[in-house]
Amino acid sequence: MKKSMFFLFGLITALYSCSSDDSDPQPNPDPDPQANTVQLAANATFGNILTDADGMSLYFFSRDSKGASACNSDQCKAAWPIFYTNNLTLDDGLLASDFGVITRADGEKQNTYKGWPLYYFANDAAAGDTNGDKVGNNWYIAKPDYSLMYVEAQLVGKDADGNGVNFKSDYTPGDELTFYIVNGNTGRTLYTFKNDTKDNNNFTAADFSNDAVWPVFHVDIDKLPSILDASDFGTIDVFGRKQLTYKGWPLYYFGQDVARGDNFGINFPAAGVWPIANTDTPGAPEN
Repeated sequence: MKKSMFFLFGLITALYSCSSDDSDPQPNPDPDPQANTVQLAANATFGNILTDADGMSLYFFSRDSKGASACNSDQCKAAWPIFYTNNLTLDDGLLASDFGVITRADGEKQNTYKGWPLYYFANDAAAGDTNGDKVGNNWYIAKPDYSLMYVEAQLVGKDADGNGVNFKSDYTPGDELTFYIVNGNTGRTLYTFKNDTKDNNNFTAADFSNDAVWPVFHVDIDKLPSILDASDFGTIDVFGRKQLTYKGWPLYYFGQDVARGDNFGINFPAAGVWPIANTDTPGAPEN
């Protein structure tokens, strides 16, 4: 889909921008036949970003934590038009194996990158515009190399019989969307442990015999979504292995999170023992 448009808009205060009925991107009447349909463009603010053949920026939506599009209302689709091409050609530095296609709830197809559906922003008027980044803390410029991602999703634990139970951000039962940090490549949920202290892992055994339950997590921090501050992250040594920390809290996976977007660890063994991590997480207490 090619896109060239201009929209006047006021203050963006909600999850998505409101846009007029004529906000669907219009085909470029004279596309460059030599341009790849997905390009890797250098941006002064964000570094390398993903764009279409005309240089229009592409975006990720934090609510797409499970790999399906959560942008299904008419208002959302007008403000964030989907990106789809059936002729995928890529700039050097991009791998075809990182791209996929989903069929949305509305029956339309949409391209994905590393499991994240791709969108335009209706209020980007020209190639190189990145006005959609951080809108509602839900939308982020599509980059090929995020170390971590920020999602907003329902927390779902399990009861004693293995049935799903919804939890709110305070770990009481109920329905509520909660922000939290996940692995950028896999979308896998990251957790903290309430008994840890600043830069101290108080869970993992020296022989890693319990690591399968709560595996230690580490990734070299490189590119982050704009809501996250690189200075909040650090690395500790855990019996010879590296572990990433956030605000002093060691970060873990949950062994029973199997599918993309699972967050079953939030009530194992009890609600709030293994909280998710987000920008509201307080600093870990001193040892």
